[in-house]
Amino acid sequence: MFSNELWQKSGVSTYSIDQSIRFNNNDTAYMKRTPSSSGNQRTWTLSMWVKRGELGNYGLFGTRTGNTTNFFIIEFNSDDLFVQGYASSSQTLRFETTAHFRDPSAWYHLVFVADTTNAVPTERIRIYVNGERVTSFASSTYPTQNYDTHINSSSYENAIGCHDTGSDRVFSGYMTDIVMLDGTAADPSSFGEYNSSNIWIPKDVSGLTFGTNGFHIDGRDSSDLGDDESGQGNDYTVSGLAAHDQVLDSPTNNFCVMNSLNTHSSITLSNGNLQSTASAFTGSGASILLPSTGKWYAEFRYNNASTGEYPMLGVYNPTKTRLPTTAVNPGVTSGNKEIGFGADGRRFENGTNTSSWGNSVGDNKIGALAIDMTNKKIWFGHNNSGSFVWQASGDPSAGSNEANTIAFDDDLVFGNSHYSGSIICWNFGQEGTFGGTETAQNNTDANGVGNFYYTVPTGYLALCTKNIGA
Repeated sequence: MFSNELWQKSGVSTYSIDQSIRFNNNDTAYMKRTPSSSGNQRTWTLSMWVKRGELGNYGLFGTRTGNTTNFFIIEFNSDDLFVQGYASSSQTLRFETTAHFRDPSAWYHLVFVADTTNAVPTERIRIYVNGERVTSFASSTYPTQNYDTHINSSSYENAIGCHDTGSDRVFSGYMTDIVMLDGTAADPSSFGEYNSSNIWIPKDVSGLTFGTNGFHIDGRDSSDLGDDESGQGNDYTVSGLAAHDQVLDSPTNNFCVMNSLNTHSSITLSNGNLQSTASAFTGSGASILLPSTGKWYAEFRYNNASTGEYPMLGVYNPTKTRLPTTAVNPGVTSGNKEIGFGADGRRFENGTNTSSWGNSVGDNKIGALAIDMTNKKIWFGHNNSGSFVWQASGDPSAGSNEANTIAFDDDLVFGNSHYSGSIICWNFGQEGTFGGTETAQNNTDANGVGNFYYTVPTGYLALCTKNIGA
């Protein structure tokens, strides 16, 4: 589930990034800017922290803008990183990595360096991931010496989050600390470092020389997500982005999301893998395993959750099954390990259900799960008639009247399942509006972390690395 494979080696830093920008490709979300004057097209560095949502072909940065004869693009080409340049309809450079970057639970630090003035061809384009240079390519074509890329040109519109604004390969996921250095070929140490736990972490970039068209975008101003923090005034115009797309998920505090690698094909994830839309009765699970001890809290919102659609929220062992895959019974194979609560008032456990256990849930209502992993207890609650209640008179703060006990000692994740047409929106503490459908209430957990809609039960925490420990 949650992977630390990208974070390795040694150093010290107290720098913290408190937010990121969520790009939802269903909203055609991107940023654009056309430089008022050209900068250095031969020497520049682009750095960005990226967390993937849906996996597929998605643009990160580019200058294509409808021009199929002259462009420069950077993208995820399915699982690999892909860089390509064209001039006068002829390919001038191309790089496709052999390494795959398909972990939707992880933040990646990507650095792209252009220095076409270099006499050594292999030094003219350099790619780094999490501080390490990429040296293995499925294909590689280096540009000629002193080649002018289309970056930093006043003749081409730059786009963040796609490479053809408004239509082509719009990114799905999160970005922050997006930095362009115009006129400087920098290495990753300008943007990140290894801490004492051998984890690659961000550095403060405010002291860098940004150059004419350089910028630093991190989304810290929710009313102006394209604001340039570098002091150069190179703001980007946003499209399809709103204030609720500023989220707390960041490289220095990675939050749980739904896991596109553990999602049935009939489920579509969107909104940074926080929204699950079903086309059949199937399920999906979260990206971070629940720790074996501690108290953990998450919220969700039902959309189109009629009782006939049986949406269900709970916990399960992702190695056994993906929460229910049939409407009658959440357990379809032997050895299932799951506990869930249906919108129709039923309770499910390991393939059996208890009818009329609780109150049914109406459409467009917010619910919550509280999990005490130390004492193996779970509570389920929701707002169906104007006020929030824990089912069965439960009280997770007091540890009483739990909805169920967890009778198995397995790896568990949050999960959901639902029928065609229903939508479930999650909040693990990173975004309290459920994709802009509610007004955030700004409640935090016991450590002062998160943005939750309801008051968090005493002692319960958001599922994120700041609370878990990386």
